[in-house]
Amino acid sequence: MSEEKRTPKRSEVDEKFKWAINDIYADDELWAKDLERLKGFITVLPQYKGKLAQSADTLYEYMQMCDEISVLGDSLVNYAQRKSDEDTTVAKYQNMIGQVMNVFMQVNSAGSFETPELIAIEQSVLDKMFENKPELDLYRRKLELIRLKKDHVLSEAEEKILALTSEMGSSPENIFSMFSDADITFPDAVDKDGKAHQVTHSTYIPLVQSSDRALRKSAFESMYSTYERFKNTCAATLGAQIKAVNFYAKARKYKSSLEASLSANEIPTQVYHNLIDAVHDNLHYMYDYVALRKKLLGVDELHFYDLYTPVVSDFDMQITFEQAKETVLKALAPMGEDYLKIIKEGFDNRWIDVYENEGKTSGAYSAGARVHPYVLLNHKDTLNCMFTLIHEMGHAVHSYLSNKTQPICYSDYSIFVAEVASTCNEALLMRYLLKNAKDKTEKAYLINYFLEMIRTTLYRQTMFAEFELKINELVSQGESLTAQTLCAMYKDLNKLYFGDDIVLDEQISLEWARIPHFYYDYYVYQYATGIAAAIALSSRILKEGESAVKDYIGFLSGGCSKDPISLLRGAGVDMATAKPVNDALEVFGDLIKEMDSLF
Repeated sequence: MSEEKRTPKRSEVDEKFKWAINDIYADDELWAKDLERLKGFITVLPQYKGKLAQSADTLYEYMQMCDEISVLGDSLVNYAQRKSDEDTTVAKYQNMIGQVMNVFMQVNSAGSFETPELIAIEQSVLDKMFENKPELDLYRRKLELIRLKKDHVLSEAEEKILALTSEMGSSPENIFSMFSDADITFPDAVDKDGKAHQVTHSTYIPLVQSSDRALRKSAFESMYSTYERFKNTCAATLGAQIKAVNFYAKARKYKSSLEASLSANEIPTQVYHNLIDAVHDNLHYMYDYVALRKKLLGVDELHFYDLYTPVVSDFDMQITFEQAKETVLKALAPMGEDYLKIIKEGFDNRWIDVYENEGKTSGAYSAGARVHPYVLLNHKDTLNCMFTLIHEMGHAVHSYLSNKTQPICYSDYSIFVAEVASTCNEALLMRYLLKNAKDKTEKAYLINYFLEMIRTTLYRQTMFAEFELKINELVSQGESLTAQTLCAMYKDLNKLYFGDDIVLDEQISLEWARIPHFYYDYYVYQYATGIAAAIALSSRILKEGESAVKDYIGFLSGGCSKDPISLLRGAGVDMATAKPVNDALEVFGDLIKEMDSLF
């Protein structure tokens, strides 16, 4: 038996597979010099206190300085964080991250007068400033967004009290993280041959994806029997989180915690409700999928531990990184040469840190540095890794175009649209692969992959979003979130979303207890809206060609120059309506029919 391949040290990885971090700073000494520059603003910022309303020149000068701080911070943070992620065992770079974060905390404190002063400027005075200094118009939208907070900013004394509660308010999330990540352990799962398998948060999904049904069931029962023992603790922790969210919403005079959360990204609450309603209207597709999965797995009863195992298990795709890059370029050909040029630039000029090395951060991400994006991968020769590559390059192009097109004050795009570009790329890759599948087995394997992507991202995340909305509404009405209440509500939602062709395993009612996203304050719905928008955009690009691509590039270049809904409308998708969700789920339905026809 050959020896298992050893993970190389960073120094052993070929330079061509490492990102060009020196494009930010040639060495650590230059980074240190810029950190000293950033420190200088700690004393400069207070000089503007009480003066922002004095003249247009002073306000413009201040806004320009804020841009300078942003550019400087972008380089400092990206260099330190990327260097640390290359090898997390190097204490030097962890220390550098701590240094720059500490300086930023002091800079933010030094500029804490900004929001109250800008809000306090009379509109007539601000209008006169725009008139007297046309250059100030660049910051009109930024200033308007700050001033929109006026109704939700409290007196100085009240703001100080809220600030003092911030650590207490984040306690539930911190407690859950320590409990879930550090303290809780699970019994080993046992496969059909009696072999034990360790169950952790990271091994759980691979275990329930296994073709060994005994192992899947054992892992499922291991996970949820453990949470059953701590369900009251988990309920109390989640209840404290939701109470905190509702407290801050009420304190800041929002109508609801939903409005408070979504307003930060300029998203109307109706978008959230439209998503849930549209998914409810299309639950018949999910029921069809559950029935098809039951049929293809050949089981008398389908259980929740049967949901993740591939229905096509005797097929595997081995794809090298070079092959993955080649396929990505072919799949993205409908985007046109300008888009492909950016992708090629990333491939050819070391935007990507490709392979795993000792100490390297796990997973994958794209960081939108202003010099150019940086993409971290831990590439293996699998289909999933090819999808990860095209996903992260979608983020990279979005960041690249926003940074190159927008001024610094509008270059950061909203979290609401963050997953659209990446998922649109994935949808284009899937359409390409399906079109070029060599045989029925490969096509079925790919359809299963696409179906699972939609099921887990659109249906599952919407169910999470509905659960989060319901528990927030209960707390706002003065109800307590007991373990019994949470389990009953979660069980009912699973019955609604999955229908009658699956056994409603009692343990699934405890799934809420292990989901960290319920501590992120109305975050999960954006996964669902993101994939709906992405499927709609990819369909339009493939159908309409150049005109659709032009609109899409405009969206990618928009940063936060407009609100997210308006930017997406410009690309041809109106997320203020249910249409994108309905259309995406219609694609899901068509895929189910195609899958069924292959067997």
